[in-house]
Amino acid sequence: MALEKKSFELIPQNQQNWQNRPEWFFNRVYTDTYEQWYEGRYKRAEVWQKKVMEQLVSKDSRIKTLLEFGCGTTRFTRWWQEIGIQATGGDISPLMLSQAIHLFDGDLVMADSHHMPFKDHTFDALAFITTFEYYKDPVKVIQEAARVARYGIAMGMMNRNSTKVVRRRVQQVFGKNPFYITATFYTPQKLINIINQALEGRSFSIEWTCTGLPRWFPVQQWGLPYGDFFGLYVKLNDAA
Repeated sequence: MALEKKSFELIPQNQQNWQNRPEWFFNRVYTDTYEQWYEGRYKRAEVWQKKVMEQLVSKDSRIKTLLEFGCGTTRFTRWWQEIGIQATGGDISPLMLSQAIHLFDGDLVMADSHHMPFKDHTFDALAFITTFEYYKDPVKVIQEAARVARYGIAMGMMNRNSTKVVRRRVQQVFGKNPFYITATFYTPQKLINIINQALEGRSFSIEWTCTGLPRWFPVQQWGLPYGDFFGLYVKLNDAA
């Protein structure tokens, strides 16, 4: 009698999918080294990303609590607390969250951003940092964010208007850089169009700024839609 071989992996290799497609954040080959990536060549980019996000969110003095969805290992979630905002993290990946619980002294939830398990206006703001690019239904996700957040939505985005996008796509052709295969890159205007569609009938204002410019460039932040990263904040003006 033949015995059936069982696999006791947390996520079997053939089930590393979300939204009916394989995703790198369901693969331990990549999630186990995520924090190291930020401590290496990406460190300078992270510093500027945090600068622009702090500038945008701190202008809205109403923001005291925040839910970051797609928090991963809580790289940014930990930082929100450093600038005086009480943060909670949410993510769909148990592999990311299994690291987050050892790094983050706060609340975490495993859930899908398309169906956030929170009551209306649970948090002052909701944040997406380099994760919104992976959502198949961006309109629904923004609508969920506007339901759960009372005052605003903060978004840190990989910019489509960047030479790095071309480089990433070329790398993928040669079987390298699996992190962006399913990602949709947005420009500020393309994202604003989606926000306008999702929040039709609401009163809101939008502010954005770009960074992720070459080290040799005379400025590292500007109001033109070019650079590897842009921060955007949606201020909900009709909040009760």
